[in-house]
Amino acid sequence: MKLRSKRAIAGLAVTVASVTALAACSSSGSGGGSSNSNGSAVKVPGSIGSVPEAASSGTKKAGTITWALEPGTAPNWIFPVIPSADNSVFNSLSFNYEMWRPLYWTVNGVVPEVVNDMSPANTPVYSNDDKTVTITLKNWKWSDGKPVTANDVLFYVDLTKAAVKSSPANWAVYVPGHFPDNLVSTSEPNSTTLVMNLKAAVNPTWFTEDILGSMNAVPSFLWAKTSATGPVVPPSGWNASTMAGIFKYLTAEAKSLSTYATNPLWQVVDGPYKISAYNTTTGGFTLTPNNSYSGPHVTPMSKFQGVPFTSNTAEFNAIKSKSIDVAYIDYDNVPQIPQVQRLGYNYFGVPDFGMQFANYNFKDTTGDFNNIINQLYVRQALAHLVDQQGWITAFMHGAGAPAYGPIPAYPQSPFLPSNAATNPYGFNITTTINLLKSHGWNVVPNGTDTCATPGTGPNDCGTGIPAGTKLAWNLIYSSSPALIGQQVTDFASKAKQAGINITLQSSNFNYMISNYLDPGAPANENKWAMEDFGGETQDAYPTTFGLFNTGGSNQVGDYSNPTADQLINESISGGDPAAVKNEASFLTSNQPVQFQPNPDLIWAWKTTLSAQIPQAWANLTQYYATPEYWFFNK
Repeated sequence: MKLRSKRAIAGLAVTVASVTALAACSSSGSGGGSSNSNGSAVKVPGSIGSVPEAASSGTKKAGTITWALEPGTAPNWIFPVIPSADNSVFNSLSFNYEMWRPLYWTVNGVVPEVVNDMSPANTPVYSNDDKTVTITLKNWKWSDGKPVTANDVLFYVDLTKAAVKSSPANWAVYVPGHFPDNLVSTSEPNSTTLVMNLKAAVNPTWFTEDILGSMNAVPSFLWAKTSATGPVVPPSGWNASTMAGIFKYLTAEAKSLSTYATNPLWQVVDGPYKISAYNTTTGGFTLTPNNSYSGPHVTPMSKFQGVPFTSNTAEFNAIKSKSIDVAYIDYDNVPQIPQVQRLGYNYFGVPDFGMQFANYNFKDTTGDFNNIINQLYVRQALAHLVDQQGWITAFMHGAGAPAYGPIPAYPQSPFLPSNAATNPYGFNITTTINLLKSHGWNVVPNGTDTCATPGTGPNDCGTGIPAGTKLAWNLIYSSSPALIGQQVTDFASKAKQAGINITLQSSNFNYMISNYLDPGAPANENKWAMEDFGGETQDAYPTTFGLFNTGGSNQVGDYSNPTADQLINESISGGDPAAVKNEASFLTSNQPVQFQPNPDLIWAWKTTLSAQIPQAWANLTQYYATPEYWFFNK
């Protein structure tokens, strides 16, 4: 599932032997280390900081581990069927997944791969030319002691059907014509096995990690009702009409933030934690250990408390006062890392397996922006204004890596296309000016460019662009972290030198993803031309299905290109591992968004904390929190 993030899972290797290529990160700092699943040290070249190996002995103590929440990112959606408007890493990976585990856990420290012992289902079996998938559940239990069954997975599937029938925006994974639309039938040979028959063949890697890896088992024996006082509907009654009522009821309950900690619905979980406190004003929360958790965990487990901050300065002050146990290091504070170490913190950072970009709105008709941005040469001209290395040096203090397409240059991926290994649109304002002039624009550096030669010829402005049209539009950006503002300010300054006037407007992350993303908020499509809320995580298999294909549920600005659609479809419907590489190559050239460098995600934790496995710290750099492995050592 593509997830909105404020900073920058791409590139699953097909075989375990090839995933080591993903370990190369930025050249941002001192050499560090992570580890593989058996606990032995594995070097991560170019990472900043290091991850200690698992503690082999010593006392494990439980307590309350405090964890810093970035400003404006407090979780605000608890129901595992997550709509596009709430589709963020902060709602999913570090909140929802603590309570209801996805069928397949797809990150292993700095390596995007399925972690079997953290997944409640066994490896799926594909048959019938990859049109039939068989899911067998392990012997996991709900927190009330009941077994997790195939009915609980089927119930989630039926909920998604009801969700997307009401609105495509109700399930962030949904793309019309694909799952669950392509589901022909299901059967349950026994209580722990669900068989799904699909209309057409799917790529098993993609379907397992991107679709099944975004699905959960949920307690059907408790949730299958249409009201708080109504009876539980048995599976035989899960018809379309009844499921619509159940989905409506559960969605309404999820909107009641004030009852998160008290609603009985949310107290039955199969993940390591259940919610015990939620502050509707700040979004701060406390999760209490699920003593019946079937997955791996340390004994005894600690409480997990999300602590919100109003600014990065306030968060760093908490580090300096040692009042926070696990905290992020904002880019502005990278030079202060030696001080953080002296205070008694470990730290580690690498870029995540995602991409950073500013979005274009291909439906914004204000000033004919839709027609302007639909011209490839315009998007190329704007790409030449992105000073990737300059931003890494000045704004990230070297803690970052370049990225020129949907699969970034670092961390290295076996799917990285050759045209994305080096910058195809290097920073050069003169190149931007020449591109515009050669396409009929009267360029006025530090003024405002206008279309002087309308028309559709090779030297004209392009389809739908009248004479006198101005290169002037707005760009809305998230005010936190400060990096985003620094980048867009520099971009707007460079654009002005080429005669492009960009008006900047700050906002906040949660508001932006709820109000400025199509198809979730089509009524607002003329309110923004560009926006930058940070970026997207990628799934373990790095197709942009759902994000850049026409009608994708995670579309931000309604990019549409028939070649992209064909290549994306080839990535998800066949087993050719080169297909996703071809897809990424085309999108790197076609620039559906303005690609930006990926910063390191740097986290610090007190040396009084240890982890049962080193990945439990490395996971943080990929937005996953796995506190069930953390413990106090003093």
